[in-house]
Order: sequence, then structure tokens, then C-alpha cells
Amino acid sequence: MMIRTTGMIALAAWALAPVQAQKQVEPQQVIVVVAHPDDELFMAPAVAALTRQGANVTIFHATRGSAGPGVSGLPKGAELAKRRSAEAWCAALALGAGHAIAELEDGKLAEDAHGKESAARILADQLASRLPFVDLVLTWGPDGGYGHADHRMVSALASQVVQALPASERPRLLYVGIPAGSLPPVPQMADWAVTDPVLLTETIAYTPADLAAAEAAAQCHVTQFDAASRAGMMRLFDATMWRGKVHFRPAF
Repeated sequence: MMIRTTGMIALAAWALAPVQAQKQVEPQQVIVVVAHPDDELFMAPAVAALTRQGANVTIFHATRGSAGPGVSGLPKGAELAKRRSAEAWCAALALGAGHAIAELEDGKLAEDAHGKESAARILADQLASRLPFVDLVLTWGPDGGYGHADHRMVSALASQVVQALPASERPRLLYVGIPAGSLPPVPQMADWAVTDPVLLTETIAYTPADLAAAEAAAQCHVTQFDAASRAGMMRLFDATMWRGKVHFRPAF
């Protein structure tokens, strides 16, 4: 009798094993949709926090940044795009994220946006093939940070794709924002857009280790920022607009 009972227990355990395996929580699928290499820095510690917590995060850049020389002294064009693409991969690695680039032309996302062959249409199609398979989308707000047309278009197109999806496929869409009254006291950000803190109802908290990962990501963008800026920007953002958590508001 004892032998039979033991065998039945073993059989029951074997039968339950597949059910228990199915109950394992799948990692959260997250995509960060931005326009240019270095745009991810605006929410970098949040990305590091999500990857540390086990999420699968992909940073998706719409362009390779061929029109933004930054401090590099390079002319606009292919060589600059190549350098900035490498910097984007470096930053994604520092944050523990995956990376993809749509390789559309920098500075052109808003041109002829309604045209059938426009960069906007191409980007919308690429986002439509990706967004139904993620749980969370992080992107610029309608302000584009400081009004950059490419930033605004990335926000608008991500919103357009998400709002068209049925509820069963619709990911959460969050716009990153700067709480009013917390702008860093630097001339370069004097004209950046701010958001009423009442609207910023979602936050992603980060640890000192996540902030360190963000600092490592900033160090990757050599073409865009001088050494002092790369060394200090994340700490500056931490002390002013973040203060331990990156702020977002729901799109819908």
C-alpha cells in the first residue's frame, strides 16, 4: 500500500509540473521609442531599472542621427551616422537593453508626413509591426522635450499606432516628462517643456546602481557631449528633475 501511495504522489507531481511551468510569469516586454541616438538618456535610469528587474527592453531609434554633429566636428552624413549608431549600441549595452534602428533620415520625419512614401509612413509601419507584441511603450511626450520635430513625430506616430490596436493587443503607452519647477539650472535646458506634476502619475524608481548604468550610457555619446557634460549630466538630472524616479504620464 505504501508503495502504491508513493507512486500516486509521484504521478500527481509529474502531472502538475507542466501546469506549474505555465504559471511562471513571462518577463515584461518594453520598447523605448525615440528619434536619435542619445535620446534614451532622458529616461536612462528608468531603462536600467526595468532591465535589472527582469524586463526585456529594446531601445528603438528612428534615425541614426546623421544630421546632429554635436561636439564631434564631423560633417553631417554617413560617417557621423556610423559613429552615432555605434554610440547607441554602447549605451544600450550599458543599460542592459537591446537595440534597433529604423535608419530613417535624421531631421526628416515631419516632412510630407501624409505622403505614401514618407519617413513618417515608414516609421508608422515599423512600429505597427512591433508594438502589438510589447507590454509597455516609453516615448517622448507631444512636446518632444524641447520641440524637436523628429521627437514630436516619434511621439505622435507611437500614439497613433497604439490607439488603433484592440484592447487585447494594446500596450501601456507612457510619455516621459519633466515636472514643472524641476528644470536643471543650465542655459541649454531653459526652453525645455515641463509638465504639471499632477499629470505625471507614473514613475519608475531607480537605484544608485541604475544611475551608475545611466552614467555609463552617457559616456558612450562622445560625438554629442563634451567630457564634462558626459560626466555630470546624469547626476544633474538626478538632483533636479528625477530625484530617484523618472516621471511619466499615461497617454490614454
